[in-house]
Amino acid sequence: MKYSLNLIFLVALTTNVKAQYHEQMTINQEAPVVQSKEITINASPEIVWKILTNIENWDKWNDRIKKPLLKEDLKVGSTFKWKTNGSKINSTIHTYKANQILGWSGKALGASAIHNWYLAPTGEGTKVRVEESMDGWIIALMKKKMNEKLANDIDYWLEQLKIESEK
Repeated sequence: MKYSLNLIFLVALTTNVKAQYHEQMTINQEAPVVQSKEITINASPEIVWKILTNIENWDKWNDRIKKPLLKEDLKVGSTFKWKTNGSKINSTIHTYKANQILGWSGKALGASAIHNWYLAPTGEGTKVRVEESMDGWIIALMKKKMNEKLANDIDYWLEQLKIESEK
């Protein structure tokens, strides 16, 4: 009996570890803060991808981002640090599918988030969809304000990505 319980625990633990770096992590639709937006960019997915995945240059085209730092090649499991709206964020890439999907999870004081970018070719260029969910005690306390702020930030990020990609 003890052996069976240990085996079940080990299998559950192993399954949980694998799930942390599953090929795709979706946002938490039940989180207090959830936003999703899209835009069409008049550039190929390859151009948009190159700009989006060059994390250390985010602050060159999005002035709401400060000090982005990636110390390794970008891949699933890579970590990076950055600041936005005064918050220091530690993020981990959970999804990386070249020219199609980039996703990360991030943590800051009193908050955690899941953020995904989706790129799809269109006749006009690239449809870019971004989605994010945010959880945590501070997020729950300020749910309405945080939803408004995130909606504004996502719109701004998409607009800036469009401007940079269409140069």
